[in-house]
Amino acid sequence: MSHEEALEELRKRLEEKYVEFTPGSRRLYERARKVLPGGVTYQIRWLSPYPVFVERGEAQHIWDVDGNRYIDYWMGHGALILGHRHEVVRKVLENAPELGTHLGFENPYAIEYAELLARIVPGVEQVRFTNSGTEANMYAVRLARAYTGRKYIIKFEGGWHGGYDPLHVGVTPPYEGPESLGLIEDCLRYTLVAKYNDLGSVEELMKKFGNDVAAIIVEPVLGAGGAIPAEREFLKGLREIADHYGSLLIFDEVITGLRLSLGGAQEYYGVRADIVVMGKIIGGGVPGAGAFGAREEIMQLLDHLRYPNPRQRSFHGGTFTGNPLTILAGYATVKYLAEHPGVYEKMNSLWDNARRKMDSVCSRYGDVCWSTGAGSIVGIHFTRSRPRSAREAVENRWSKKVYEAFNLYARVNGILYVSEHMAHLLASIKHTWSDAEQFITVLENFLEEAKKIGGLPR
Repeated sequence: MSHEEALEELRKRLEEKYVEFTPGSRRLYERARKVLPGGVTYQIRWLSPYPVFVERGEAQHIWDVDGNRYIDYWMGHGALILGHRHEVVRKVLENAPELGTHLGFENPYAIEYAELLARIVPGVEQVRFTNSGTEANMYAVRLARAYTGRKYIIKFEGGWHGGYDPLHVGVTPPYEGPESLGLIEDCLRYTLVAKYNDLGSVEELMKKFGNDVAAIIVEPVLGAGGAIPAEREFLKGLREIADHYGSLLIFDEVITGLRLSLGGAQEYYGVRADIVVMGKIIGGGVPGAGAFGAREEIMQLLDHLRYPNPRQRSFHGGTFTGNPLTILAGYATVKYLAEHPGVYEKMNSLWDNARRKMDSVCSRYGDVCWSTGAGSIVGIHFTRSRPRSAREAVENRWSKKVYEAFNLYARVNGILYVSEHMAHLLASIKHTWSDAEQFITVLENFLEEAKKIGGLPR
């Protein structure tokens, strides 16, 4: 029996256990299939043989409709850095009825929040709020083109910047062409895809298109691409290349912003971006979370008073932009983080140690897996070597089945993370070393069980 066949047998046994203790989720999935395509509201939340339907959360835990408790390592797609139902956010939601959820006019709360962000995010003098990270990336790219008067955008393999058409390319193998039906090639005409952590591939594109490259957009730590961190010299090199060619450098900090440090990846890596895109944490776990910011020289192109003619400025807007509910929840979250700077050192140290211990476990089983990440962003890869890019994370896999089996193994042992095709953990300040050890123990027990049945490569 091959290791793939052994892993499939293990997966089937785990699936039987999962079905036994999640009958409520199964019933809800059968209902959902009739009214939701694929039975889910977002395909990334689908887990085989059917997703967990979660009823409530508290701190670092969630409970499904069958009453099963899990350690949550997805934390609202990484938005809940303070954990579920943190008191500062809960107070905002409790007081919301007194204000109204959507005022529809300018409000004082957005000013106070923008002032806070301008103080803590390096290089950001002015901010505009959006309704999602996708929107923030869309407006950031438009602004970069408006500022430079150029067309091309360089992004990286595995980089996920939301569903915005011109950036919806180069996310999954073969890293070329539209990532979705309904996208036409013309939408991608001015998008160039480079290799992550490979400055040579960027230089090559710049030699051909550099005089018409508006911006280089990069995730300082790949999210959907495998929780793979940029190397410091790579980001420094991007800064130098952008300066040399007169292009802007955009950091997509939807995941890394307010997570790696209070000042995000710019502070963590010591590299400045021209435009910073934010999401997730910036809304404090309340929907409608996104923002982008830059120095005034760039942001003034959004100013309708300086540029009354709409064709001479870069448009930004939205019905729910700057709504008080999201603004207040986000402000309360970021203010808490700013007033408790020690949480970053504690959280980053915890997960740096956890990654080292994971690597030690993987090493004992013949280097069949590797950890990646930075701070509280963690990835697990069942590859022949530690991946430096999304391409390596996929091409160097020794099995596809092992990812599905491990996700199921974690579920039946009280741990939830996304996805079953790429293991990502996005922890909160509520997670403890005991929680991390539980995950490491589950990983070690899984490897031991896989080894006994011949599920590991020889």
